[in-house]
Order: sequence, then C-alpha cells, then structure tokens
Amino acid sequence: MPETTRTSVEGPLGRSYLEVTLAVLALVTIVAFEAMAVSTAMPAVARELDAVRAYGFAFSVMLTTQLLGIVLAGVWSDRSGPMVGAVTGQALLAAGAAMCGFATNLQVFLAGRALTGLGGGLLVVMLYVIAGRYYPEAIRPRLFTYVSAAWVLPALLGPPVSAWLTTNLSWRWVFLGVVPPVLLTLAALTHARSRIDDSTLSAAVSSRDHSAHVRTAWAGLGIALSAGALQLGTYKLALELSPRAVVAVAGLVGVAVFAPMLVPRGTWRMARGLPSVMLARALLVGAFYGGITYIPLFLVGQLGLTLQTAGLSLAVGAIGWAAGAWYQGHDRLHLPRYRLVELGAVLLACGLAVVSAVAWLGLAWWIVPLALVVTGVAMGLGVTTTTVLALELSPVEEHGAASSSLQLADVLGSVLGIAAATAVFAARHDPGQDDALFGAIFLGLALVAAVSVPAGQRISST
Repeated sequence: MPETTRTSVEGPLGRSYLEVTLAVLALVTIVAFEAMAVSTAMPAVARELDAVRAYGFAFSVMLTTQLLGIVLAGVWSDRSGPMVGAVTGQALLAAGAAMCGFATNLQVFLAGRALTGLGGGLLVVMLYVIAGRYYPEAIRPRLFTYVSAAWVLPALLGPPVSAWLTTNLSWRWVFLGVVPPVLLTLAALTHARSRIDDSTLSAAVSSRDHSAHVRTAWAGLGIALSAGALQLGTYKLALELSPRAVVAVAGLVGVAVFAPMLVPRGTWRMARGLPSVMLARALLVGAFYGGITYIPLFLVGQLGLTLQTAGLSLAVGAIGWAAGAWYQGHDRLHLPRYRLVELGAVLLACGLAVVSAVAWLGLAWWIVPLALVVTGVAMGLGVTTTTVLALELSPVEEHGAASSSLQLADVLGSVLGIAAATAVFAARHDPGQDDALFGAIFLGLALVAAVSVPAGQRISST
C-alpha cells in the first residue's frame, strides 16, 4: 500500500493512486448512467412489453440477483482478493445489458435484468473492497466524495439522453449503449491491475474459516430466493387470498430468516455502532429507491408529462446528491458523522412527503424536481457517510464482509421498498385515477425514511 505519510499531499488523485482512482470512477459512472437511464426508459419498456402492472418487477428482479452477487462477492474477496471478481462483474453487466436491448418479450428482458444484477452485485462490492484495502483511512472520505460526484454527469445526462433515444429511436438503445463503455472500462481495469500490487490487495485475508464462508454463501442463496419469491408474489398482487399471496408471504418469511445471517449481529434491533449503520443504510435506500422508481411513472402516466421532463426531474436530484457528498467529505465543516445520517433521514422524509403532497393535493408538477434536490442532498449526506463509517468501524481483514453487508443493506432495502410500493400499486392501480394511490405510496416511504433518524442516533458508541 502506498505510504500513508504521503496521503495528505496526494489524496485519491495523487500519483500513487491516480490510475486505480480513475478506473473506479469510470466504473461508477457507467453504473450510474445505466441506473438513471433505465429509470427514464422504463415507462416505454412497460408499454411495449405490456407490463405496466409489473413495472416495479423489472427493477426488483435485478436487485434480487444482485443480492446473491453481493454475498458471493463478500466471500470471494475475503478469500481471494477483489480483482477477478471485479472483472467478472463487468462481463456479466455487459451481457445483461445486451440481452435487455435485444429482448422481444418480458421474460427475456427480465433474464437480462437478472444478469445485470448479478454482475452489479459482484462489481460494486469489489470496488468497495479495493477502496478499503488500497486507500488509507485518511483519504477515504475524499475518495467517496469523488465516487458520489461521479454520479453527477450521468445523472444529469442519462435521463435526457435516455428520453431522446427512447422517443426518437428506441428504448433498446438505452441498454445497448451501455455495452461498449463497460467493455472499455473492462480493458482499463485490466491494465490498472498490472500497476497494482495484487499481493497488497489480497494480503488481508478474512479470519473467517471455510465453514463460515460456506454458511454465508448458502445464506446468500437463501436471501436471493426469498427476495425473488417476494417479488414474484407482489408484482401483480390482488387483495385476496391466492397462491401468489402465499408466495409473497413465504418470501417475506425467508427474508426475515436469512437476512440476520448476512449483516452484523444486532442490526434489526438497532444495536449501537456498525449494526445501526447497516440499518440506517437499508432504511434510507429503501425509502429513496422505492420512491424514485415510481416518480417517472407518476409524472408520465398520471400528470401527462413527457419522458424528457420526467428524466430532467430525476437529473436535478443528482445535483443535491453531489452537494451532500461534497459536504460530508470535509470533516472541518460539519458535525460528527452520525449526525449527518440523522440529518439525511430528516431531509429524505421531508422530500418524499412533499412529493406525496403533489400527488394527493394536485400541486404544480415543478415542485417534484425541487423535492428531489432535497432527497438528493439527503442521500449524499446519509448514504455516503454510512460507507465511511462502515469501513472505519471494521478491521481491514473484514472489509470484504463489511462491504458486502453495505451492499446487502442497499439491495435488501431497495427490494423491500420497491416490493411494498409495487404491491400497493398493483393492488389498487386504476389507470388515470391514481393520484391518491401515488400520494399514499410516497407518504408511506417518507415514514420509512423517518425511522432512519433513531437509527442514526444509535450509530454513536457513546
């Protein structure tokens, strides 16, 4: 590892770190573009593939396989280092995007999303492990500021570019356009690997024995299957007893059984320290992505706005995210880190409540992008801070497990948030008459965000 005495001068963009930093930021940029662009294109995908009621399922099936990738990545990186897993994740990401682009029916499209999720789960954990092992603690906050900032350009350009492609060409180009950049960064990461001391990245081997890794892998498979059952049971849910409802309940029970095996002990009872970091992260992400998934559908389907307008509404929220991330990266400017998590929770709850008011009370549509700026600031403060805290509170040999738990919290939170919103939407959907329904969904997610406030308070060890 480069000498820590030079980090105050160099930082993440210093000579010792530059090539690895650029490779990481390039990958984050591509993942960000894919996420933002797909969100904008999905209303058109749902119409063409006749899957409006299954709208949320297209997002959650990816998250379900991402769960499996995350758990396997934690085991893989702790035992063998992160580089091979990062390359594998990129290859799967490209294959999944290509499959979606060529899909002619919902089943093939969902299979492509599943591959994308598996690759993304591997890739993101490996990048966090690289950050934890290669970069000294002193410069990690600045690194994660850059990582969050790497979302800004794709978040600003992704939605309008996606809307233009969908309107003037086809939504398929949104997915196919992801493939070449992924392949280019695959080559860049391979080249960066030749400049990295692999023995350094693999030197900190987890203290967990082989049986512990096997149990973790099986628990990961269990959580993925349970989350899949939950999604399958809710995406066309009707308010009646049916086999689909039974599958949803079984999936929920499975999540409750397997999830505690994959996060720090005490997470679900909000124990102090690292467990509360994970819980706060899951609640913030679940509330945010549950809302952001349905905002384009609300703006286009309910308010009659164009895809371009809906995309720009999402894009401006990225400005807030970058601002929040920048602020948390400057220690001299802010309160203790756990307070930033509390503040992020409050802002997220307020932003989602405002979107709910727009839907329920028929307020002007332009209030939505303003509210999304607030939610972006909330995520930049809260989620970015939980990344820094998780690595600070974990020994270096457990960074793989901590990174895996972080990503598990992200995906599990997203799965539960989107599944809840999808179940409510599918059960009560009435085309053109969903103002109150959207209002209830966004308000419920605001209440979830509010629960992150006490979780943030419990992060402090005193």
